[in-house]
Amino acid sequence: MLNSAPSVKGNILGQKDFLTISDFTSDQIASILESAKKIKAKKTLGESYLPLKDKTLGMIFEKSSTRTRVSFEVGMLQLGGNALFLSSNDLQIGRGETIADTARVLSEYLDGIMIRTFSHERVEELAKYASIPVINGLTDLAHPCQALADLMTISEIKGPLKGLKMAYIGDGNNMAHSLMAACAKMGMHFSIACPNDYEPNQVCIQSAKLQGEKNGAEIIVTGDAAEAVKDADIIYSDVWTSMGQEKENEIRLEKFKDFQINGDLIQSAKHNFLFMHCLPAHRGEEVTSEVIDGPNSVIFHQAGNRLHAQKALLVDLMQ
Repeated sequence: MLNSAPSVKGNILGQKDFLTISDFTSDQIASILESAKKIKAKKTLGESYLPLKDKTLGMIFEKSSTRTRVSFEVGMLQLGGNALFLSSNDLQIGRGETIADTARVLSEYLDGIMIRTFSHERVEELAKYASIPVINGLTDLAHPCQALADLMTISEIKGPLKGLKMAYIGDGNNMAHSLMAACAKMGMHFSIACPNDYEPNQVCIQSAKLQGEKNGAEIIVTGDAAEAVKDADIIYSDVWTSMGQEKENEIRLEKFKDFQINGDLIQSAKHNFLFMHCLPAHRGEEVTSEVIDGPNSVIFHQAGNRLHAQKALLVDLMQ
């Protein structure tokens, strides 16, 4: 029963903060996924579950958002708490106040902080000086909340995660880093195809390979999209030009033109593969409408699970 879910802060994750998937064990990730599924079932059944009554989450946004803002705000409300939208333009950090001072001040008012920003170091510093839980809503290095929701979606549809193969086609960005780490932790094979000079961070690759060896997961980086997709259970894509890279757009369109997910490429995957995308998508660039709107696409199921996976995080960290 859900009422037996974590009642002590850090009961599942065992840590104050949620900054990267790599910080947690396979068992901890599996447990938080199960908690998310129970919380989702409660919501589906219309049962009241308010473990965060009178708690408040501060949401700092230095990068704009649709899914992150709405899912965290709605999640807190559904759990009985409150959420405050804190734009960097409205906070003193936008005028030079240090992250450390901001962390200490917000710790006096709030029960938790979610931050969506550029530099991962800013999130680490915020967590270092805050006495309350800090959740990474996205940085240039990692997008762990999205990866957690993705694992939840895959497990709901495919069952056990171990042994499945994910093919990621595109930029070796924050999304690739978090998915690669998540797959390695859960024993899922991970192949990423990207152009030269757009591979994932080498430290992230080596870390994932070490974890993969422990959990029976193969991590492959290649320049051949067809090779990566062969026999894949999941095909994943993200935009070729992320926020902050707009000046590189024309160069990236040229570099990535052979890495589009389309009707021809998916023929190498398993017939019942899942197509996933963290959204927003640039239709006609990284993926064609034929694929993103096709029968294998689960992008809106996936987006919906951001709400439930993050509610499980919030309960575990803030209850």
